[in-house]
Amino acid sequence: MLKTAGGYESMITKYISELVLYGKANGLIEECDEIYVTNRLLELFDLMEYSVKNENSDAKDLSESQKCENSEEKHKAASFRPVHEILEDMMKYAFENGIMKEDTITAKDLFDTKIMGCITPPPSIVRKEFKDKYAVSPKAATDFYYTFSQAANYIRKDRIARDEKWVTDTEYGEIDITINLSKPEKDPRDIAKAGKAKKSGYPACLLCKENEGYAGHFSHPARQNHRIIPVTLDGQQYYMQYSPYVYYNEHCIIFNAEHTPMKIDHAVFKKILEFVGQFPHYMAGSNADLPIVGGSILSHDHFQGGGYTFAMAKADYEKTFVLPGFEGVKAGIIKWPMSVIRLQGENADSIVNAADHILTSWRAYTDEDAFIFSETDGEPHNTITPIARMCDGKYELDLVLRNNITTKEAPWGVYHPSADLHHIKKENIGLIEVMGLAVLPARLKKEMSDLADAILNHKDIRADEILEKHADWVDKWIGNYTITPENIMDIIHDEISKVFVKVLECAGVYKRTEEGQKAFMRFVESL
Repeated sequence: MLKTAGGYESMITKYISELVLYGKANGLIEECDEIYVTNRLLELFDLMEYSVKNENSDAKDLSESQKCENSEEKHKAASFRPVHEILEDMMKYAFENGIMKEDTITAKDLFDTKIMGCITPPPSIVRKEFKDKYAVSPKAATDFYYTFSQAANYIRKDRIARDEKWVTDTEYGEIDITINLSKPEKDPRDIAKAGKAKKSGYPACLLCKENEGYAGHFSHPARQNHRIIPVTLDGQQYYMQYSPYVYYNEHCIIFNAEHTPMKIDHAVFKKILEFVGQFPHYMAGSNADLPIVGGSILSHDHFQGGGYTFAMAKADYEKTFVLPGFEGVKAGIIKWPMSVIRLQGENADSIVNAADHILTSWRAYTDEDAFIFSETDGEPHNTITPIARMCDGKYELDLVLRNNITTKEAPWGVYHPSADLHHIKKENIGLIEVMGLAVLPARLKKEMSDLADAILNHKDIRADEILEKHADWVDKWIGNYTITPENIMDIIHDEISKVFVKVLECAGVYKRTEEGQKAFMRFVESL
């Protein structure tokens, strides 16, 4: 039943007006779209009338008179409060009036994305703007697209702000640590509903192009405010989008137009080098294509990129060597906890061919003394995690050697975080971690807070069923510090960082010992 805009309903019309002004000020809609968008929102909230008192007139005048280049300034001019607050008020109204049937996290995410879909321009508009900006510069294009993705609330800035981040200096440079809090925990009601939901198979996965504008359901996120940018790589159609969780600056995903499995091959090297050639201010890399050493969605061919300089990119050559047949390419081993061969040169094709030669050799390589096996019982183990970037006008490609062999003693993987590190990190080591950024589970925030309290108050850590797993770790370092309430969290952060370095060293197929480096050189000499 349609409601009139009197009484309590007048509040929702105020919120609608506020959101429309937000959309105008942040470049999501134009002046001529205002009535159309307002009517879409009225329909969504089951309203037949619309009247707004003069309390918003000043904001309207402000949004029209101030031409703000900075998105935050635009935002302030339009509404004076963050968009998530506007949406929260709109959802409260929707739930109390039976428009939004549940108030779980998933239900709210589905509904507020539907709201934002009303003020998000269609793909054609976004793509044209990106193309026009790219004609100015690649950075101008990505600056526009990143700002747009935030304005549309596809990148939820309020949630990302919750992530805990710190940097620790190590022998390998400054390592980044983040405790990921931006992914909301599932409500048990949502889990139950998703379990009962019929599986449609559309879109085939979270990366497919069919997600653009998709309404979603309890087992698939809504994407009405999601827009993707076409990119041609090696003659194939790909699309670019930003990660909604933004683990690092301008964290983007470049995915195949077709739902096809990931594969590390000659074409991958060519594509990621082409990408950084098109966007020289970005890096691009791929997860490996085998389980355990992958860490991402292996069912859909994709890369990750962005505008961030990782510790790995700053690592220097430890050794250089000549790669026979590729003398024009600078090759060497870099100082990094994992086993990395770096290729550098001005000719992208030469680097691609050199990388393909190394990959082919590595896939077939066995060194029993170093416990490197190309395959066992027909199951392949060797692959590569590649990362591309531009460096001083030259192409640079890092090839991280990976192996996913398991044993009875290490069913999770021999070259995987060892069992004594699982209390901090037991998940697969994927591309982001390989480059020197730890993405740690949300559980650690509370666990580290409780651990700090236990240490300061001399509680028995082993008596706590949650904290007990950290006890041996704490015993190793607690005697090295004079601990105070002021420094306890800094100490814990530093010790977590040391664990992450060990995690990366575990994932290295050649250990940073004299014996391990000799074994690494045996492979290099076989090339």
